[in-house]
Amino acid sequence: MYEHYYTALHILIAPAWALLAVAPGWVWTRRIVHAAFYPLILAAIYLAFLSAGILFGQSDPEAGMSSLAAVMALFSHPVGVLTGWTHYLVFDLFVGAWIARDALRVGLNKWIVLPALFFTLMFGPIGLAIYLLTRKFSGKGGWSLVEG
Repeated sequence: MYEHYYTALHILIAPAWALLAVAPGWVWTRRIVHAAFYPLILAAIYLAFLSAGILFGQSDPEAGMSSLAAVMALFSHPVGVLTGWTHYLVFDLFVGAWIARDALRVGLNKWIVLPALFFTLMFGPIGLAIYLLTRKFSGKGGWSLVEG
């Protein structure tokens, strides 16, 4: 059952990442990925997993956030892992969408941004770092991430 949830999460986010990679400026990418749709859907899934762990006993009794041992206990149950994984997915996708929007804004070619999107999907902060360095050294943006 838990493996099915894991697979379903990936099936859910795959179209969003595909749109960011191949059509970041397309109207439907803006309507679906650059809007609140994905973050809200993933937040609802996250809340369901979190509730299962906290309210319905689907977690280790020692789980918590007060110590490293307690955090490790969070991930000792499949629901805890799915909760954490959903957390990663929503934030990585949010960062990926920001990268795609920012690249469009500063005029970076989508093919130059593709490695950063891939690494954001796979390794979160590494992809963001790749994008920020690409942005800086392409001459299309400085270290400031705001306009003006």
